[in-house]
Amino acid sequence: MEQFNTTPRNKVKRIPKRGHYDKATIYEILDAAFMCHVGFSIEGQPFVIPTAYGRDGDAIYLHGATTSRMLQHLEQAGMPACLTVTHLDGVVLARSTFNSSMNYRSAVVFGTATLLEDDEKMHALEVITENIWKGRWDEARLPNAKEMKATKVLKLHIESASAKIRTGGPGDEKSDYELPIWAGVIPMTTEYGAAIPDELLHEGIETPASVTSFFEDKKQ
Repeated sequence: MEQFNTTPRNKVKRIPKRGHYDKATIYEILDAAFMCHVGFSIEGQPFVIPTAYGRDGDAIYLHGATTSRMLQHLEQAGMPACLTVTHLDGVVLARSTFNSSMNYRSAVVFGTATLLEDDEKMHALEVITENIWKGRWDEARLPNAKEMKATKVLKLHIESASAKIRTGGPGDEKSDYELPIWAGVIPMTTEYGAAIPDELLHEGIETPASVTSFFEDKKQ
């Protein structure tokens, strides 16, 4: 099983038994989302910016306006970045507030970025689009020259990463199990509502296959 090397930068220190360093686990967490938070520092001031992304192999693609402060900073050679993704799977209610917790799957990625151009830039935009909504790239109008010029795309090279996962019920103090207090887990999931057509949609335009197939798969 291919793993990232464990270093002081990516090592899980708090409850290390929950840490995972194999690429399969980390990439599964990354691929199950399309919104991340990117952390970076400019002249000592930290920033954490939410943004969409897509993964291809050992790289994560980020995009935005050419005026984006985050992208302008990260495209400079060697600028470090930290990218995080978290899935909240449940609220864990213990008998004590101290031991109450959450079930989650999280991934933290470290790396540096490079600016993309031409075909590689277009490929990255396809990866991001398909990560947000599978099948949409072939259904929608692709970016034109003006839009490509106004868009900056970076390739974040994953240098190291780790995942942290919590599952299961509460872990109470032994003496608290005698208390007449309810404890347990309240599961959490992400649900999509029914598609709402644009008010300006022309008559006769049917719901695209990427949308109908998504909901058909959810029913199975």
